[in-house]
Amino acid sequence: MAMEGREGGEEDEEAVINNMDKIKERFTILGQKIEAAESRAETAEGENKKLNQVLLEREQEIASLQHKLQLSETGLENAENQIKELKTASAEGESHKTTGENLTRKVQLLEEELDKAEKDLKETTEKLRQVDVKAEHFERQVSRVEQERDEWERKHGEAVEKYQQSKRELDEVVAQMESLVSPLTSNKSQRDTVS
Repeated sequence: MAMEGREGGEEDEEAVINNMDKIKERFTILGQKIEAAESRAETAEGENKKLNQVLLEREQEIASLQHKLQLSETGLENAENQIKELKTASAEGESHKTTGENLTRKVQLLEEELDKAEKDLKETTEKLRQVDVKAEHFERQVSRVEQERDEWERKHGEAVEKYQQSKRELDEVVAQMESLVSPLTSNKSQRDTVS
């Protein structure tokens, strides 16, 4: 009978130790998941910072191109006004052949400058449009990365909460096991004394 009692006690101890090992293993896995979640959250935060920097650079580029566009438009307007003035002066001064030839050359030069200004204006407008498209793309990326970061922070919070809950459960199980093992140990020593 004493042998059967001893064997039953040893089986209980083994079951308790096996349960402790399983709980410790779950505890380790939870810790690893938390570390992975923190790493992903840091990576998302880094991507977010990079994209914010790129977005800032694109906004500065847009401002620069808008300034160039404004200058080109002003230059174009000035050139058109000068052409009008020169054409008027040319029409009025047809009687003066030399003056007329000079004015014609000036008009021709100004028209070439006008063509160049219009070409520059078109190119600047196209660049501005492309930069606007890129800026919108980066804004969408920043928004997506911020959402991912928020999601990882939420998951991290949940993992930490699970980790703390598991730790509390483990502490309770360990306390219960200790309270179970103490009587078993004292019973065993009493049985050994009786034997």
